[in-house]
Amino acid sequence: MASNDAHNLVEPGINLNAPTCPNREQRAHGINVYYGQASQLLIDAREGKLQAKDRDFQQTSGCALNFYLAVRLNTIRDAAVIYHAPVGCSASSLGYRELYRHVPVSLGRPENYDLHWITTNIQENDVVYGAGNKLRYAIREAERRYSPKAIFILTSCTSGVIGEDIEGAVNELQPYIDARIVPVHCEGVRSRLVQTGYDAFWHGVLKYLVKKPEKKQKDLVNVASMLSYTWQDRLEIKRILGKIGLRPNFVPEFASVDQFEQLSEAAVTAPLCPTYTDYLSKGLEQEYGVPYFLYPSPMGIRNTDEWLRKIGEFTGKESEVELVIEEEHKVWQPKIDALREQFLKLKGKGEKLTVLGSLGQGRLLAQLPFFDEIGLSSPAAMSQDFDNLILDEVEQLIGTVGDFKILVNTFQAAEQAHVTRQLDPDIALTCPFQGCSFKREKGLTRIHSLRADAHPRSTQSGYAGAVACASFLLQSWTSKSFQKTMLAKTRDSYKDWWYKQPDPLHYLKREV
Repeated sequence: MASNDAHNLVEPGINLNAPTCPNREQRAHGINVYYGQASQLLIDAREGKLQAKDRDFQQTSGCALNFYLAVRLNTIRDAAVIYHAPVGCSASSLGYRELYRHVPVSLGRPENYDLHWITTNIQENDVVYGAGNKLRYAIREAERRYSPKAIFILTSCTSGVIGEDIEGAVNELQPYIDARIVPVHCEGVRSRLVQTGYDAFWHGVLKYLVKKPEKKQKDLVNVASMLSYTWQDRLEIKRILGKIGLRPNFVPEFASVDQFEQLSEAAVTAPLCPTYTDYLSKGLEQEYGVPYFLYPSPMGIRNTDEWLRKIGEFTGKESEVELVIEEEHKVWQPKIDALREQFLKLKGKGEKLTVLGSLGQGRLLAQLPFFDEIGLSSPAAMSQDFDNLILDEVEQLIGTVGDFKILVNTFQAAEQAHVTRQLDPDIALTCPFQGCSFKREKGLTRIHSLRADAHPRSTQSGYAGAVACASFLLQSWTSKSFQKTMLAKTRDSYKDWWYKQPDPLHYLKREV
């Protein structure tokens, strides 16, 4: 941030002596309620005017435990997960087949993949008398059943409210347990922002798992990615880095405990999602001197070029990177140019098709330049949260693509449907779980696919991802039979009066 900002946030260093990280509200003044121009959001953030706000009516929320976190830790190959929680908090583990199981083994998914998880099943008596003994028993049982190299303890709202001494149990049992025990303080009640769950996980990894480097591996690149990036993205990143002579250390999905231990030996930490990677990157640099960068993400041709060049700077592979960029452009740039020409012809009269997309902060910063690259414009974007960590990048984004409206909310479908109806973009992108709330005749498709979609068309990252994503967007505009059928055969999700409200934050709790 600029030094003359009225509300300059000097981010403190990461304190691994603490049981966990500060939440995103404390660390970066994060919010999840806003609607207005991105330029005004930037001003409000720098002047310290952004505050957490409540709604009188809220459809859903994100949980720091289950939302994106638990379903990913389950895949760590030689680890076990303990939910120190009521049994329902472990429900997300049941989604592993939909999220991962359909990735073919032939594409690199571990053949013997299985879940190793236990719940302490906290009940009413435990709330009164404590559940420490249950946790101790669960740790011993995880060791007996699975012989893991690491045991992750995921805390919950209930264990947090009753003040369970997680570290006490860990310190008591660790001398008798072969696995490394890693507490992750991801209680849902501690933060409105699901990113706090990511930070809490990386805090535990940095504090308990990462080892001092035995040697530096000059060809190793740490790559931590979000749940919304697919297996094909993983293959594309591996392909590109392999051409440069580099190896990606993918975490956390399907990583081994050894991979976490070796995070300190990498030449650089590179982002697919900067918001997800932020805490880990800063911790690895602070503790072990591993350099990092957070922007750009490799979405689109131009961003992928710059992402590779950044990696090249830290690995001494600048010349190799330029050769690979030249080779890749010969293959992919003509395809992107052809898709851009098709998009520009669809609207006519020199106008661009409009698209409404994004999801998290990282995708916000990556998607809008990509849309601009392929000949689309973005009147607005949606982000499930916003914090001070990306102020300079948002300012740069506005300078590149122009000002735009931004809706900040955590999956409030009614608000998102309202903005979509109000702005009426030519193409609307939705989370795979929310398609029904955006019933419309114009272009409509998903923002991203799920991990288990291993088809090449689900790629978003790198050069192949730029072409695949642009092709998918074009298909959403040219193939509308399903949309028209849904429009004719299904009821709208909301009443007409809702769409007539002037403000999508109609249910925002007002000061009296």
